[in-house]
Amino acid sequence: MQKKMITVRNLHFSWPHSDFHLHVPQLDVPAGASVALTGASGAGKTTLLSIIAGIHAADSGSVTVADTNLSKLPDSQRRVFRLRQIGLVFQSFELIDYLNVLDNVLLPARISPAVRLTAELQVRAKELLEGVGLGKYASRSVTHLSQGERQRVAICRALLSNPALLLADEPTGNLDPESTQRIVAILLKQVNHDGSTLLMVSHDHSLLPQFDSVIDLNSLRSTEATAGGSSAS
Repeated sequence: MQKKMITVRNLHFSWPHSDFHLHVPQLDVPAGASVALTGASGAGKTTLLSIIAGIHAADSGSVTVADTNLSKLPDSQRRVFRLRQIGLVFQSFELIDYLNVLDNVLLPARISPAVRLTAELQVRAKELLEGVGLGKYASRSVTHLSQGERQRVAICRALLSNPALLLADEPTGNLDPESTQRIVAILLKQVNHDGSTLLMVSHDHSLLPQFDSVIDLNSLRSTEATAGGSSAS
């Protein structure tokens, strides 16, 4: 039986003072899989990713990542788990403009004791930058990079601690078609190399054939879904 990276059961979540309600009866994502998550605007794709990342806690139900039930952890422990086990890539990059490229990649180790800044980690950061074609830009300010290059820096930062799970929230939304294809290729190559699992939100249906499976959140909210057997509508 294939090991599961993400297991969601009967998840309920609502934003305070809002009519929004997310209900996911079941979601299973196998370890090592690359899965695209699609759905209409407002369906709750970003919210679901934030719950899987442990940024927000579900109102009820269970969310298990890498055999850890996040639903049973307080916020402080979910944060430590996230820093050690989960990499996050955002559409907005979330880079620090006054830091150079290398220091942006090493940022998780500089802001949290959960990630130790070791010589080995610095070597990995440089190797990641080399792997995405930015090795020669390590000391350059991120303000001098193109949008596609900035996103590659963000990917390297997310992969720094060799996370078991990589969550990407529409990471190509601000990029041109050529940069979009390159970023997706880099994500898939890196997670395959590291043996990580990738769950990526995307509205670009042209990218979907590159993933192992596709889940439409609109269908997921009303039916049970397992990565590997679902397809986007």
